[in-house]
Parts: sequence; C-alpha cells; structure tokens
Amino acid sequence: MRRLSLSSREVSSSRKKRRNFPVNCVAMCGDCVEKEYPNRGNICLENGSFLLNFIGCAVCSKRDFMLITNKSLKEEDGEEIVTYDPDLCRNCHHVIARHEYTFSIMDEFQEYTMLCLLCGKAEDTISILPDDPRQMTLLF
Repeated sequence: MRRLSLSSREVSSSRKKRRNFPVNCVAMCGDCVEKEYPNRGNICLENGSFLLNFIGCAVCSKRDFMLITNKSLKEEDGEEIVTYDPDLCRNCHHVIARHEYTFSIMDEFQEYTMLCLLCGKAEDTISILPDDPRQMTLLF
C-alpha cells in the first residue's frame, strides 16, 4: 500500500492567513505592510507611497517601487477627492492598498485628509488668510 504525502501546494493550518481589507470593492492586503493605517499626523500625500511602511509583496515576496493605477479625480460639493491604487506590486500587480486624498475649502481654511492602508491616515488644516486666526493672540 502506497502512502500519500501532502502536496507542497496545500496550505498548512499553521501558515498565516492573508489579511484583506475590502474598500470600495478593492481588496487591500494587510500582509504587505508593517503597520496598517499608520498615524501620519498632518502629512497628507496627494500621490506617492510610504515605502518605509512597505514590508514587501505577500504574493511574490519582492520589495520594489509601486505602480499608480486607476487614478480618479472628482469634485463633490466643493470637495476635491483623489483616489487611486498606487500600491500595486510592480512585479505581480498584487493590490496592496487604495489611496484616498481629499481637499476642500471650509470658511477660511483649506482642509486636507489622507486615508491609505500603506501611507496611513492624516489630516491638516491651513488658513487661506495672510494671518492665521488660530495663531493670533487677543490684546487687552
């Protein structure tokens, strides 16, 4: 009687399962990043990738620059929204993350936000006036 051995293609139960995060029907991969949605303070990137947070592609195991694809720009109620899949693996086209950047003007301020599994989350507000009213001190 012949014994059957496990195929190398079978996944062992001890192997880590891939963490996917579906956003707008695009599955993002948590196994490719060191930290998911890192807090970036007020650093809002309209384009690019935060490569310091990129471990490497979970599919092909390579660490290379990213491809920017599916970039779209739309305006809703005075708000500019830029979305793209910047974080495609250059070698195997695995989707690592979806990047969303918004810009809007509210009253006397420009508001920026960024949300991306790889690049992180951030928001910033800048005054459009010559003197920022938040920085002014009251004189008595």
